[in-house]
Amino acid sequence: MGGLDALRQFTLIKWLREERQSRKLILFIVFVALLLDNMLLTVVVPIIPSYLYNLDESADVEIRNSSLSPQAPSGSFHTVVSLYDNSVRLSGSNSTVSAADPARPAPAHAPLPRNSSDCPRSTSRLLNENVKVGMLFASKATVQLLTNPFIGPLTNRIGYQLPIFAGFCIMFLSTIMFAFSSSYTLLFLARSLQGVGSSCSSVAGMGMLASVYTDDEERGHAIGIALGGLALGVLVGPPFGSVMYDFVGKTAPFLVLAFLALFDGALQLFVLQPTKVEPESQKGTPLFTLMKDPYILIAAGAICFGNMAIAMMEPTLPIWMMETMCTRRWQLGIAFLPASISYLIGTNIFGSLAHKMGRWLCALIGMVVVGFSVICVPFARDIYGLILPNFGVGFAIGMVDSSMMPIMGYLVDLRHVSVYGSVYAIADVAFCMGFALGPSIGGSIAESIGFPWLMTIIGVVDIFFAPLCLFLKNPPGQEEKIVSLDLNPTPPIGTIPSMRGYPKIKAPGWCTLDRKWNENESS
Repeated sequence: MGGLDALRQFTLIKWLREERQSRKLILFIVFVALLLDNMLLTVVVPIIPSYLYNLDESADVEIRNSSLSPQAPSGSFHTVVSLYDNSVRLSGSNSTVSAADPARPAPAHAPLPRNSSDCPRSTSRLLNENVKVGMLFASKATVQLLTNPFIGPLTNRIGYQLPIFAGFCIMFLSTIMFAFSSSYTLLFLARSLQGVGSSCSSVAGMGMLASVYTDDEERGHAIGIALGGLALGVLVGPPFGSVMYDFVGKTAPFLVLAFLALFDGALQLFVLQPTKVEPESQKGTPLFTLMKDPYILIAAGAICFGNMAIAMMEPTLPIWMMETMCTRRWQLGIAFLPASISYLIGTNIFGSLAHKMGRWLCALIGMVVVGFSVICVPFARDIYGLILPNFGVGFAIGMVDSSMMPIMGYLVDLRHVSVYGSVYAIADVAFCMGFALGPSIGGSIAESIGFPWLMTIIGVVDIFFAPLCLFLKNPPGQEEKIVSLDLNPTPPIGTIPSMRGYPKIKAPGWCTLDRKWNENESS
């Protein structure tokens, strides 16, 4: 049996080496990389707010405990902290001192209050958690935002294999740090480190797909599948994290993700051979030149503001649910399940459909639906009331992402040099700006004026941005601009006939144009 297993393993390795240049295998690697990245991105959403709140509550109980200790008679009583019901019990007596009011003893057989993680006692402290959680969530996107401008040009020089493998290594280290961190500082560092790894994985992965899928329709379909990995990570992350955290512990979900990351790293080693440096055959358009392109900026803006809606909900919705619904911990992640499922559906449907209906129209409709859906979120009175608006948010963001990501590569083909590292760095910058500004600004706004007003503001912004997608309906190409400018000069009267009736001519040189001029003159 040992020889048979070795033969099977050898056959698998041989098949992987033979299929190294397969586009489907490369698509699978990018799919898994985006899956793991976004599982780690969202698995913390239900964990961090409750975990940090419990840390602060435990610290307060210990402080009150130490302040009560000198009042107890020496040798008769000593205090015991109960983290279950947020109280301090005096052993050796039948009295219980409430953490909310240390001076007032409670009856020995009084009913226990609900778990503090389900229905928090301190509303003011819960509101203060908005800022802390928002800053921690935003740290990943902020670091990724700062890293992307360097990763994009780097992929043009050394290829896509090394950066995507470096992203795996950094993501693995970040996952281990999340598993064993027990303070806000270490969690903040782990989240920031994830931003560097995510930048390498997403920019290199999307650029690799755009380079191997050169046909626009095929590229849109492939990027739609890859975004399905992103969607699946967003889908599985919150419920997986909340259930594992509630029933197993904080460490367990991150260890599972670390194991899956090792699988992806081994696959990359066999298939991509990340030790090779394979620069692009032609020099790409400079990053700052692409950033000045108004059509690329509109597409990037749609990605940014569309994803900012869900980014604002991630740190604030669980806290709002804990405040208004007394939601159990495992339900904090389940609330995002409709958005995740609909995002997965949307990216798979519109990966191909957006090319047929028009990607500009798909994005325009998606932005409008995102806006109205987030405005409806605060009207929910229980977790079931969140199903429909969250479903609309996820489905609409899937429409925007699956149409704008392929159009970024199309705009580079149409208006610039077909090298894709820098333009997908811009796309990732837009994505990260949404997830950097969303939690940081959203947490402060929710603390100041409330969660309902926060949702109203971002909803109105998305609706007003939607009409800009009309400009992406028929963007001019580089050759069309040159021809249209040179075919309509202002020549001396009577020397050159009018060309108004002729269609625009796409030609790399001027041979076809000269031939057209001669035919017109001879006639």
